[in-house]
Amino acid sequence: MAKFEGIFEIFGTMKGMTFYKSKDGLLIRAKGGVSKQRIKNDPAFQRTRENGAEFKHNSQMGQLLRQSVSPLLRLAKDYRVSSRLNGVMSRIKNLDGVSRRGERKVPIGIGTVAGKALLKGFDFNQNAAFRTLFRTPYSLDTVTGVFTVTDFQSEFHLGLPEGTTHASLSSAVVGIDFANRVYETHYSNKENFAIGSTPQTITLTPAALPTVTETRLFFILIEFFQEINGEQYPLKNHAHNVLHILEVV
Repeated sequence: MAKFEGIFEIFGTMKGMTFYKSKDGLLIRAKGGVSKQRIKNDPAFQRTRENGAEFKHNSQMGQLLRQSVSPLLRLAKDYRVSSRLNGVMSRIKNLDGVSRRGERKVPIGIGTVAGKALLKGFDFNQNAAFRTLFRTPYSLDTVTGVFTVTDFQSEFHLGLPEGTTHASLSSAVVGIDFANRVYETHYSNKENFAIGSTPQTITLTPAALPTVTETRLFFILIEFFQEINGEQYPLKNHAHNVLHILEVV
């Protein structure tokens, strides 16, 4: 895949090359020359079929996880989040040490310590990393799902985008069964506060705990607002918001 630079914009196929527009600009790629039927049946494409099966599986697992927190994802994501998460799922799938090539599965990989470690710390908005913007210790009880931060001074303990007057913290706990493709999500209270230096304690408690117990994930959401005439507006259309996986058990 190459990037096209020129004084004219070209779209469509010309001389075996396809020109198309993406968020990265105008791109160009060669038109594919191998039929789907050959890829499906030719022994020479066995590895291609195996890679394709696992790629599809990784995408399905990434989609399942995104769906589990879709209300939060609408508030904090970057345009590459799907491909980045699929990449993590691929590395988790590689930890399946029992299945044949082409049949390796995320549900097996996520059952390992290393698999959980790969997913822990994932930022759904890579332009707003939790570890960069949240600058004070916190506690997370993985038994109750309670997130606590004490002596919190938002003026000093948050990396504040320009124009921020208020912020909110909230959390979620997700129980997800990747093998059966089911999940259960519970959300905490949302704590909204004006930016200032007065210390406060913030406690986020989920409404319940998931009964789906195969894999449990703990999320934190940070939202930034600007108050104008008594009303809070999402800062720059949520561009600076944080959605982060705190822990995976």
